[in-house]
Amino acid sequence: MTRGGPMDILAHYVMKAPADQNVMDLFDGEWSSKLPEDLGLVTRPGFAKLFEDARVIWAERQLGGFANANVLELGPLECGHTFMLQQRGARSITSIEANSRAFLKCLCVKHLLGLERANLLLGDFVAFLRDNKTKFDLVFASGVLYHMQQPMELLDLICKSADRLFIWTHYYDEQSVASNSELAKKFSEPQIGEYEGFEYRFAQQAYNAALDWSGFCGGPESHSRWLSRRTILDFLAFRGFDVSIGFEQTDQPNGPAFALSAKRQ
Repeated sequence: MTRGGPMDILAHYVMKAPADQNVMDLFDGEWSSKLPEDLGLVTRPGFAKLFEDARVIWAERQLGGFANANVLELGPLECGHTFMLQQRGARSITSIEANSRAFLKCLCVKHLLGLERANLLLGDFVAFLRDNKTKFDLVFASGVLYHMQQPMELLDLICKSADRLFIWTHYYDEQSVASNSELAKKFSEPQIGEYEGFEYRFAQQAYNAALDWSGFCGGPESHSRWLSRRTILDFLAFRGFDVSIGFEQTDQPNGPAFALSAKRQ
């Protein structure tokens, strides 16, 4: 093999003075999150302020705080919410990430920010939850439900794992999709499904061009299923949860979304 080819091991040496920015630059162009300003570190494109997310502060208030809680976090992405959960007193955070490059970014952030209470696991959180016997104090599931092939199974597994839940997710709304031509290209016609006797409404969405980005942070398949708003709320009530809704955006370019804090009655 000639040097300079795609497998050239010499290209992976960092020949600069050691610096935290070198760690960020390992994934240059792949970052979704913007790190806290006081760190002085640049993440590109780094558009999402997940290390200072108002949704986490809202969930903390709605759910009675995170202090001393054993938290299960699904899909930490780049550990922005992990960072905030530790800041707010969580005793332990079990964070499970299936995207191997996102997992490596999480390890970098854990190293730089000293997230000693976070236990980062690489793998499928659905497979973990199917075998899980531990009852957590809180499940934190931001940005994962709408990436699932079987979202009803995940929602049910989450309900079985804790009596306090935080979920942020997109949902399918026929009117919102129809009014956005770019969004409409991604979706099939809505369908009716059944999960353990519970009837639910969903539509299949395709990632399309999003799969071309090296920082892609969706699901493991080329498509996923989005549940309807009513389905999500009805199922949580069916499983005995009182739900509060926040941060709802019906006109978001990527599709309608909301945050849910849920406590079992």
